[in-house]
Amino acid sequence: MLSFLTIIARPSLCGHLSFRVPYFSHVQPQPLCHQRVFHSSAPTLRTLNQAMRRRHPQNKALSKAPLLDNNPQRKGIVMQVFTAKPKKPNSAKRKVARVRLTSGKVLQAYIPGEGHNLQEHSVVLVRGGRAQDLPGVRYKLVRGASDLGGVANRVTARSRYGGKFLLFV
Repeated sequence: MLSFLTIIARPSLCGHLSFRVPYFSHVQPQPLCHQRVFHSSAPTLRTLNQAMRRRHPQNKALSKAPLLDNNPQRKGIVMQVFTAKPKKPNSAKRKVARVRLTSGKVLQAYIPGEGHNLQEHSVVLVRGGRAQDLPGVRYKLVRGASDLGGVANRVTARSRYGGKFLLFV
């Protein structure tokens, strides 16, 4: 039999002990102390069968180009053309344009390719796709559409840069 001091000092040993009230039969016996139960994992709120049958709907992935409003491209007007320096290991002067879309939203878009003819108030077509080494630039301009001309003398990947069809004679 455990002593009273042991029960107070070590409550985990006394889970099976309970006191009885002999004179009052309507009183339920209560444990002297609560038995501590430790589990390596958190308690599950549902059974495995319930979890397999009642799957929660997956959260929709957030758009990587939220200002386009689920459109493949949006028309916009150039407000400013400037250069930006890329992130740490790279060194260059990347050409970036601040564009106001027809929806009224303003964004920064990267101008791909070598050279451009953009100036203020030019009409451009904006598509999704970030410039990897420019923080905050999540859009690109479509070359060869509206006022933005294609890249001159481009040989490879001409369709991406608005190049003309070349005949090799």
